[in-house]
Amino acid sequence: MGHIDGAEVAKHTKKNDCWIVLDSHVYDVTSFLPEHPGGAPIILKNAGTDATDEFKKYHPLSYLKDYIDQKSVLGPIDPNTLGQLREPQKEEAKMPSETNTSPGIPHVSLCVSTPDFEIAAKAVLPHKSYIYASGSANTGASLKGNLDDWGRIIFRPRVMRNVGDVDTRHKILGHSSPYPFYISPMGTIGAIHSDAELAMVRGAVRKGAHMVVSTASTKSSDQIMQSYVDEQAILKNGSPTQLFYQYYMPVDRKKAIELMHLVKKAGYKGLWITVDTPVLGKRTADRYLQAEEALAVGLTEEPTAEWETDSAPEKDNTAGSDNAFAPAMGGRVVSGQLSPHTTWEDLEWIRKEWDDPIVLKGIQTADDAKLALDYGCDGILLSNHGGRQMHTAPSALMTLLEIRTYCPEVIGKLEIFLDGGLRDGNDVLKALCLGATAVGVGRPFLYALAAYGTKGIERCVDVLAEELQTGMRLLGITSLDQCRPEMVNASRLLNEMWRPEHAMLKSRL
Repeated sequence: MGHIDGAEVAKHTKKNDCWIVLDSHVYDVTSFLPEHPGGAPIILKNAGTDATDEFKKYHPLSYLKDYIDQKSVLGPIDPNTLGQLREPQKEEAKMPSETNTSPGIPHVSLCVSTPDFEIAAKAVLPHKSYIYASGSANTGASLKGNLDDWGRIIFRPRVMRNVGDVDTRHKILGHSSPYPFYISPMGTIGAIHSDAELAMVRGAVRKGAHMVVSTASTKSSDQIMQSYVDEQAILKNGSPTQLFYQYYMPVDRKKAIELMHLVKKAGYKGLWITVDTPVLGKRTADRYLQAEEALAVGLTEEPTAEWETDSAPEKDNTAGSDNAFAPAMGGRVVSGQLSPHTTWEDLEWIRKEWDDPIVLKGIQTADDAKLALDYGCDGILLSNHGGRQMHTAPSALMTLLEIRTYCPEVIGKLEIFLDGGLRDGNDVLKALCLGATAVGVGRPFLYALAAYGTKGIERCVDVLAEELQTGMRLLGITSLDQCRPEMVNASRLLNEMWRPEHAMLKSRL
């Protein structure tokens, strides 16, 4: 297979004739355009160019063997003719910084609350990356509910108590943690920061925070775990940080089991099975962006919901890494990588393959919390996927109150985690007072990473931890086991909580 001239590659830039360079090889991706989970426009935008750097924002290079038909490999690019390729179109973005030398990006020490990180990140990120990070489903009602409901529960502080020393330590699935919060799983964050999950892990380890890693990570599970091991080795006394794994269930059971085995071998301490994503929700901002990109390259086909199901024939891909199983960024998903067929009975064979803790991620009713207990799960994560899935879904706090009311036996038997909308360390205490184990924090860490890299992750942990400590003292407690339901007033949320029909009829009489 001879070397291909860069000038020749630069000629093939149309939707019916599209070549691209990836990892020093030329690919004819014409037939792949309609199948690409990220949409055809992003490929056409990079047609005739070396798009390796853009590709690596979202996938490891091993993905080329996992998902691209090797018949499309035309041959290696002649390295002496790289200058004859088209120049890739790049959105201008500032590099993450710890200083205030870049306009609009303050020194990291000036981030004194978590919303400050979003302001800095918006100044740094390309528009497409910010849309991905900030977007939500449909009208945004679920995301708004997440943010608002934390403020609708108020504290009932006790005074004149000795709160000179406070202890924020807690356990998550049996593993000690300095805090009752952890870093939530977030996918394809290579679009946010070049070091992606590796930079996030380094910050987590330095601060002792636990972290849940997404199947849809830019880096492989082995790369992420190696970053964890390397950072642990640097610290003299080690770190309590543990890594858990957020698991998207592939349609094919063989691949589902293979992924579990890969994760187990890598050393992850628990499987957090995502159960709220049989299909992707309607990511409205992503849809607008995809439509704009399509028009910009002369594609006018209207998007359909077909990309969100497994209805298309599934390719026989070789799973070279766990990223071969990963859903893609934005409003589309790789065929076969989200299963609309998963049922409670699947937990039986999953348990045979995985003997460490299992957490169901995406519980939104008391009924399903009870089923999780009945099926032998170790924990549940009350979540509406950051407001990115179901339109007008309940906030995690609303679901927690429903559990307290209609199946309180779950509390104490399952570890109960919450995520979605938390922006202040004080609010972690509200969840713990109502029976939660810990709270996941997502977007604040994502924005901190975007603007400041690893230092941003460390700073974000510090901000939340300081708010938590202050909140404990002002609430009148010195350890987290002193949190009690009577320390919060949740009446506003309780008034809007779902009630069985017979209970509503009784209240009207």
